[in-house]
Amino acid sequence: MLEDKNQERTSLEKLGEFGLIQHLTKSFKLNHKSTLKGIGDDAAVLDFGGKKAIVSTDMLVEGVHFDLSYMPLKHLGYKSVMVNLSDIYAMNAIATQITVSIAVSNRFPLEALEEFYAGVALAAELYKVDLIGGDTTSSTKGMIISVTAIGEANEADITYRNGAKPNDLLVVSGDLGGAYCGLQVLEREKEVFKVNPNNQPDLSPYTYIIERQLKPESRKDIKGLLQGLEIKPTAMIDISDGLSSEILHLCKASEVGCNLFEEKIPLDPTVISACEEFSIDSTLVALSGGEDYELLFTIDQKDFPKIKGNPHFSIIGHMTDKNEGANLVSRSDTKIPITAQGWNSFS
Repeated sequence: MLEDKNQERTSLEKLGEFGLIQHLTKSFKLNHKSTLKGIGDDAAVLDFGGKKAIVSTDMLVEGVHFDLSYMPLKHLGYKSVMVNLSDIYAMNAIATQITVSIAVSNRFPLEALEEFYAGVALAAELYKVDLIGGDTTSSTKGMIISVTAIGEANEADITYRNGAKPNDLLVVSGDLGGAYCGLQVLEREKEVFKVNPNNQPDLSPYTYIIERQLKPESRKDIKGLLQGLEIKPTAMIDISDGLSSEILHLCKASEVGCNLFEEKIPLDPTVISACEEFSIDSTLVALSGGEDYELLFTIDQKDFPKIKGNPHFSIIGHMTDKNEGANLVSRSDTKIPITAQGWNSFS
């Protein structure tokens, strides 16, 4: 669906900065007792009592992290929140608040920002987080988004990257590679559209992978699932930059090695068929694609019976002694050193 180019446009100048903030955030309600003061003062006030506060920030830049020719603004608002909540869940914590800051050029009318904030509002509602502040300013070119996510956890529950031990099992939630494959489809259709603007592509076969790219979901459920299984991960990280990069982060922080088994990497059938269509290797896509926002974690080997066969998780390898390094064990049983080929915003 292409956007209606004849929509009514309201100049942001009419509202001014504070009027704009008030207009865009007037419908946000507070859900958490820990939010003593949200939007409307110089700073938000949070009270976590005996719990620890967890904070993470990410920035998204037009032309680097997103392309508005196929990314609807409502989806972008939603995804901007998901990217940040994922970091909180990767600490085995509960996300409670977000701040959203945007810089936009004068090509964006009020209605465009309303769309963006509608996505933010949907994410806040579904994931039960409070929008408590942010900033708006002008940009000379395009759109820049910065979201900070705040969460809480009991100190005993917090999971860092540095707790993995040799012989721990390496586990991942969900499946990998979908977001990258969705991006390939969208990029291809963008090029087709440039040549023939009247072409209406049939994207129905790619619904799952396009949604993985445009409207990813953070794994809020994993903390509860693991608690229900009575499993405390020894180390955890979210998969934003690709499986290979995240494994290397865990290995470095925990000072261990790893054997990752190629045949165990979970791939959705639509990812496999898309990889065949684009003539790209599905393992490489899972290793380097990124933006899946699944959780990668390690567990003690004694917890194997608790997680074995669980449909939410795949055991994809085990940690080894640091001297053995991080390796991919191929389907032909060859060990290949894992290298970080994930997303690099400066490349």
